[in-house]
Parts: sequence; C-alpha cells; structure tokens
Amino acid sequence: MAISVFDLFKVGIGPSSSHTVGPMRAACDFIDALRSHDWLTRVTRIEVHLHGSLCATGKGHGTDQAVVMGLMGERPDTIDPEIMPACMEELRESQTLLLAGQHPISFPWERDMQWHEEPLAYHPNALRLIAHAHGEELYRNTYYSVGGGFVVDESQAASGALDTDTTMLPFDFATAEELLLLCRTHGLRISELMLENEKAWRDEANVRDELWRIWEAMKACVDNGLLHDGVLPGGLNVKRRASTLHRRLQAASDNTSVIASTFSAMDWVNVFALAVNEENAAGGRMVTAPTNGAAGIVPAVLHYYMQFQPDACQRDVVDFLLTAGAIGILCKKNASISGAEVGCQGEVGSACAMAAAGLAEVMGGTPAQVENAAEIGLEHNLGLTCDPIGGLVQVPCIERNAIASVKAINAAQMALGGDGEHFVSLDRVIRTMRDTGADMQDKYKETSRGGLAVNAIEC
Repeated sequence: MAISVFDLFKVGIGPSSSHTVGPMRAACDFIDALRSHDWLTRVTRIEVHLHGSLCATGKGHGTDQAVVMGLMGERPDTIDPEIMPACMEELRESQTLLLAGQHPISFPWERDMQWHEEPLAYHPNALRLIAHAHGEELYRNTYYSVGGGFVVDESQAASGALDTDTTMLPFDFATAEELLLLCRTHGLRISELMLENEKAWRDEANVRDELWRIWEAMKACVDNGLLHDGVLPGGLNVKRRASTLHRRLQAASDNTSVIASTFSAMDWVNVFALAVNEENAAGGRMVTAPTNGAAGIVPAVLHYYMQFQPDACQRDVVDFLLTAGAIGILCKKNASISGAEVGCQGEVGSACAMAAAGLAEVMGGTPAQVENAAEIGLEHNLGLTCDPIGGLVQVPCIERNAIASVKAINAAQMALGGDGEHFVSLDRVIRTMRDTGADMQDKYKETSRGGLAVNAIEC
C-alpha cells in the first residue's frame, strides 16, 4: 500500500490519535456513508459501541466525546477544541444530537453510548455504529482505529484491503534494506527519494508548502503549551511544567561552560517535548507524529535544531520531516504504531527512530548513517509498555516523550560518529518490535490494567 508522509503527520486534537482522532474520523465516515445513500434525514437513533481498548481507556482518552463530535459533523483536523465542553454539556442536558450538524435525533447518553470490554477479532480498538429509522436498523458499520489516526472499516478489514490508495510510487520500498538500495542505485538521499515519492500525489511546491504548514502547526502546539500553567484535566491533578521550565531557561544567565551548555541543551529539548504533550493531554490541537501519545518527540528535536542551528532553513524542515516519514512508514508497514497493538514501543519507539533519522539527515548523514540512527533510536525502546495511569495520556506519557527526544539526539550523534556500518539492521529491530508486541500481555497494551496503571494507584 502507498503511504504518504502526510498520512503520518496529520493535524488533529488530543489526547490520542487512536482513541480520539481515529474514532472521530470513523464517525465522520459513518455520516458520509449515510449521506451518500440519502439516509441521513431518515435516522431516528444512533447506537455507539466501544470495544476492547476503546472501552478500557476510552473515557480517559475522550473517545465517547470524539465519536459524538464526529457524528455532529466535526473533523479532527478542523474542529475547534474549545467548543467540545459546551457541546457535551448541551447534549447531556437536551439528550438531542444534531446529526451532521443539521438533523436532530434523540440521544440518551446512558442508553446509546455502550461500552464492551471484550475486543473484536481484528484489532483491539474497535468501534461499531448502528443507525436506526423508526425502530428498524438502517445501516451499521464497524471501524478499527489502528494507530496514528488511521481507520479501516469492516469490509476493508475482511478483505485485507487496508488502504485503497493504489498510487504507483517511483521508488516504492517495503524495507529499510530496499530503501538503502534505492538510494545507492539512484544516488539519492532519503529525503530526496521521499520527495520524489510524494510528487506522485502533489507537485513539489505543494509538498514543501504542506510540510511547512505541518511544521507551523507543530510550533503552534509548542507555543500554546508554553502559555499555560495549572493542572491537567482528568482527575490525576498532574501539574503542567513546560511554562515554568521555559521561564527559568529564559531568565537564566548565560553560562559558556561545557557542562552548563549540555544541561541547558537537554532542558530546551525537554521543554519543547513537555509543551507538546501537555497540550495534547489537555485536548488541544497538535500533529500526530506518528501518534498523539508520541507527538512531542519529532517537534522537540526539530524545534531544537531550528532554534539553535545557525544556518537552519525551511529546506531543513522539509528534509527532516520527509526522512522521519520514511522511518514511520517502515514501522507502520512492518510492525505497528499502535500502543493498543504492540505497546508504547510502537508509539514512542517509532517516534524516537523517526526523530533520530530526521536529525541525522539534516546534519549531513549518509543514508546508511540515517538508517543507523533510526535503528539505535528504536532498539533502545524495545519492550516499552503502554500502561497509562487512569487511562489518561499523562503519566508516564508526557515525561516519556521528553526522555525519548534526548535519546533521539544521542542516537543521531552516535550514528554520525560512525560510517553507517552496525551489527543489527533497522529491519531486524522493527521485526523484533512486532514480535515483542505479539508476546506482550494485553494488560500492557493501552488498557490501563497493568504496570504503572495499577501499581501507582493508592487504594
């Protein structure tokens, strides 16, 4: 299947790409199907069924609210997150849902929002929607939110046609080995090869403009995260730290010693990552990279490079994101970027590899060095579980992004210090991530039924 870099980097809202963005997209697809059959105004009732991981951590991730907003015609890339609390309050009071923003139907929340612990066979993140017309079933479909905001429906899952995009790419690759061979054969850097592939969908100017728009959205997320103090929603009373740390960094006197400069560099990377993930946890606007839970790593590393590299320019942003996208595509094709499927190694691990590769690319690394950077970044996140406390994308998720951002920079530095030759290939590490995820117990895969989620709670 053909995957674009813009499939991985999508503007959306927090706190979760698989539990918020994906379900909202699924609800929008459901509405589009009703509209295409001219059934929309016939609907008198909608049932929402959340299965598996969407049930286990759906309330903490706002899955139920995301689905309802999607049924009301809102989309994750255009919705104003500020309107959601008022919409939810009005819906619960009136018990009336404005389908597609135009057709009112009765929606008693406790009756029509149903939670099922048992997962469906295809994927842990399952959502079933059923439309009725005066007591008779009109239309139903089941959707699977497979990570990073990607959604497949029942027919796609059954047929194996998980992506209807059959675009022919000039340099199609399924493995890192194939990617490196293509680069050697055609004398291309990874970013150059990815640009040629992206031109199968849009012209070069549009690719560059859209990637810059993605970067502007990432920067805006950082800026918004630095504006807010206080406590994150959800009941854990987790304090926001990015703004306080940012003020300390700004106020600190210049210190040119090597040790002070090193600590300062780490602090800046930390503050950028914390800002993104605190904004995500608060339900703000952000960019999947490749998921919401790991959304702070790529922007933190790129933000640091752009702010402190004297000759950084717009071309670097494009090259960084294209290269990061290549690694994300490999992780998605050959393993998973879904925490509910393979644990947090699929989210933070993939994002760390992506950021390491992007940084190595703009620092002048060869394709082999870039692949090595990605391998180091992913290898040292293998086995990472997804065990969010209270089902919220807060602890350990926020700090985990900061740690992985620094790790990505270190991975790039180590790779650039060598010649690209290394013992374990990126393909083998991705395969190991897949196998480790298959062996991992379900309680460690975004269910909040194991690990920190149970050991950190005082009874």
